[in-house]
Amino acid sequence: MGDFETFEQDFYQSGYYIDGSQQENVYGDDPAYVQYPDVDEYPPAEPYTGQVYQPTAPPDETGYTDSYEEEPPLLEELGINFDHIYQKTLTVLNPLKPADGSIMNETDLTGPFLFCVALGATLLMAGKAHFGYVYGISALGCVGMYLLLNLMSSFRVSCGCVASVLGYCLLPMVVLSSFAVVYSLQGLLGTLLALLVIGWCSLSASKIFSSTLGMSGQQLLVGYPCALLYGVFALLTVF
Repeated sequence: MGDFETFEQDFYQSGYYIDGSQQENVYGDDPAYVQYPDVDEYPPAEPYTGQVYQPTAPPDETGYTDSYEEEPPLLEELGINFDHIYQKTLTVLNPLKPADGSIMNETDLTGPFLFCVALGATLLMAGKAHFGYVYGISALGCVGMYLLLNLMSSFRVSCGCVASVLGYCLLPMVVLSSFAVVYSLQGLLGTLLALLVIGWCSLSASKIFSSTLGMSGQQLLVGYPCALLYGVFALLTVF
C-alpha cells in the first residue's frame, strides 16, 4: 500500500497543490515548460488619435507621390518642346544663319507633321487633294536621304533626324502653296517663285545636314538631292 501511494505521488507531480498554493518548479530550465507572464504585465495599447473617416496614410519610402502638382507637364511627357520648334523654324527661315547641331540633331516630328498637314491643307484650298502624294513623297524622300547621308558621312544619322530636318525645311513650300491659293503660279512669276523656294528649302536642309554631320565641304552634294525632292513638291504646288 505504501508503494502505491508513492507511485501515485510521482505520477501526478505538478507545480501546484490541490489547494492552489504554488509548488517548486521541478522541471528546471526545460523550454517545453516555460512559464509565461500574466496578461496584466503587458503595457496597455495606445489609443487611436486619428480620425475615423480620414485615416492617416502610411509613409511612402519609395518617394512616389500622387500629387498632380508634382507631375511633369503633358507636353514634356509627349516629347513636344515649343522652344525647340521655334528655334528650328527660325533656322529654316534664315538660310544664312548658322545651324545649331545640338538642336537639329533631335528626332522631333511635331513640326514636320504640322507642316505636312499645312501643305496638304493649302493644296486642298487651291482645289488639289494631294494628301497622299505629300505623305508618300515625304516618306520616300526621307528613306532616300537617310541612305545617302549614311553613305556620304562618317557619322551615323537616324531616320528620324533626317525626317525632322526635311520636314522643317518644308516650311517655305507651305508659304508658296498658300500664295497659290490666291494667285495662279502657272506663268513666269510662278516659275520664278517656285525656283526661289526650291533653292531656299535645299539651302536650309543642306546647311543643317552639313553642320550636324560635319560635312562642310559637301554641302553642294547634299543640296542636289534635296533640290530634287523639293522640286517634286513644287510641281505639286504649281500644277
